[in-house]
Amino acid sequence: MTCHKRYKIQKKVREHHRKLRKEAKKQGHKKPRKDPGVPNSAPFKEALLREAELRKQRLEELKQQQKLDRQKEQEKKRKLETNPGVKPPNVEPMKEEFGHCKTKNKAIVGKQNSKKLYCQELKKVIEASDVVLEVLDARDPLGCRCPQVEEAIVQHGQKKLVLVLNKSDLVPKENLESWLNYLKKELPTVVFKASTNLRDKGKITKYVKVKKKAAPFKSKICFGKEGLWKLLGGFQETFGKAIQVGVIGFPNVGKSSIINSLKQERICNVGVSMGLTRSMQVVPLDKHITIIDSPCFILSPLNSSTALALRSPASIEVIKPMDAASAILSQADTRQVVLKYTVPDYKNSLEFFTVLAQRRGLHQKGGSPNVEGAAKLLWSEWTGALLGYYCHPPTFWNPSPHFNESIMADMKYGFDLEELEKNNAHSIKAIRGPLLANSILFQSSGLTNGIIEEKDIHEELPKQKKRKQEEGENDEEDVDSYQEIVDKEVDEKSSDMSPTEETWEVQPGESTAGEQSARSFVLDKMIQEDDAYDFSTDYV
Repeated sequence: MTCHKRYKIQKKVREHHRKLRKEAKKQGHKKPRKDPGVPNSAPFKEALLREAELRKQRLEELKQQQKLDRQKEQEKKRKLETNPGVKPPNVEPMKEEFGHCKTKNKAIVGKQNSKKLYCQELKKVIEASDVVLEVLDARDPLGCRCPQVEEAIVQHGQKKLVLVLNKSDLVPKENLESWLNYLKKELPTVVFKASTNLRDKGKITKYVKVKKKAAPFKSKICFGKEGLWKLLGGFQETFGKAIQVGVIGFPNVGKSSIINSLKQERICNVGVSMGLTRSMQVVPLDKHITIIDSPCFILSPLNSSTALALRSPASIEVIKPMDAASAILSQADTRQVVLKYTVPDYKNSLEFFTVLAQRRGLHQKGGSPNVEGAAKLLWSEWTGALLGYYCHPPTFWNPSPHFNESIMADMKYGFDLEELEKNNAHSIKAIRGPLLANSILFQSSGLTNGIIEEKDIHEELPKQKKRKQEEGENDEEDVDSYQEIVDKEVDEKSSDMSPTEETWEVQPGESTAGEQSARSFVLDKMIQEDDAYDFSTDYV
C-alpha cells in the first residue's frame, strides 16, 4: 500500500486507543465482587460445605486419573516410535460394566465385513429372544417392515413377534389410529413415543450446574412405556420363566431409544447418524425380563430408490445426497412441501433445492446457491426425528405371505390384547401430535426387502455382462442393452420378492419398486462408464 494510506491507518489506530483509555479512566477500576459464601444463619451449613468439598475432591481425582491415563498412552506411543520392530502385546478387550449391562464390543473392519457381522448379530438376537419387538417408524410403518426377517422369525418357531409404532408424535392422530387398526389385525401392536433426553449412566454431577438450552426435538416425556411393560410382564407370567426380548428394525427407527426409555437411563448409544449400534447389547430390565439391542437390517439393493434413501444405514457423506433427496421429494405431495418449506411452486427437484438453498442462506463461494447442501438438509430432516410426514394405510387388508390364520393366532396367544388396546387408546389420547395441515402426505413404496444370509451380501447386485464397445456405437443402443439385462435380472429376482408388494395398486404415471430400482441401476451404471451422456429429466 502507499505510505499515505499506511500513515492514515496508524493515525486512526492511535486515536482509537486514546479514546478507549479516556473512557476507561471515566469508568474507574471496579473491584471484583467476592463470593459471600454460605451465611452462618443457614441451616445445615457444615453438611453443605462438606458435600461441596467432597464433590471438589472427586473432580480432582477424576482429573488426575485422566492425566495419568494420557501419560501412559503417550509413553506407549514413544516406545513404539523408538522401537518400530517391537510389536505391541495382545491386550484383551476390556469389558465395560454399567450396572448390570454387558456390552459385546467387536472390531468391524471394512464395509463388507460390517454387513456380514450385522447379519450374524441379527441372527444371534433372533435365536436368543423369546419375544421379538420389530420397531416401525409411525410415519411409514409398512416401509419399515422387512418380510425376510419376519419369515425367519416364523421359521424359528415358538417366538412371538410384536410391532412397536415409534415416533407416534410425528403423525396426526387420525392417521395413527388408522395404522393401528390396520396392523393389529395381523400382530400385536404397541403405540410408543420414546424419550430422547435421558441422563447418561455413571455420569458424575458437577457442583455448579450450568443451564443449557435443550434441543427442540428432545423430549423428556415417554408414552406407551406402561403398555409395553404390562404386555411383556403378562406374557412372562404366562410363559412361566424369565424371558429375553429382542429389539430389531431398520436404521433410525428408534430401537436404542426405546430401550433407554424402558430403562430410564441412557445405556445404549443413540444419535442422528444411521447404524450406530454395531453389535448385540444385553440390558436387564428386571429379574424376569432381559432386553437385547441389535444392529439394523441390511437393505437389499433391489428396493426402490426412495426406500434406499430412507432406510440405508450409511451416512450422508457416503450416498449421493442429490439422488436420495430427489427420490424422497418425488414421493411427497408437492403442494404440502411448498407450504411447509415456504418456497414457490417448482417444476423439478433441482429448482426446489436451488430455491431452498437461497431461503436458508446456503451459498457457495461466489454467491451461488449450495444445491447439495440443501439436498443434505432435506434428507437429514426426513430421516431424523424433526419432520412430520405421514402415509395412508392400504385400502384393503391383505396378510403377509408368511402369515396365515394359525400363525397369527399363535403370535397373539399369551398376550392380554384387551389391556393393550386400552393402553394404546390412552397413549393416543395423551400424545400431542401435529395438525393434519402441518404434515406432508407421503406415498409409501411398500414393504422393504432385507438380506439375512451372509452369502447374499456379495451378490447384492447381479453380475453384469461386459459390453462390447465398438467405435461409432450410439448411446441409445447402450441404454437399450442395459435395459434388457436389468429387465432379465429383475424377472429372475421377481420370484424371490414377496407377493404382498404385487397387491399394491399402481396408479397411471407411477412406477413399481422393481422398475424404479432398474432405472436407478441403469443410470448409475451409465454415469460411471460414460459421464458425457446427457440424461434428460423426463427419463429420470
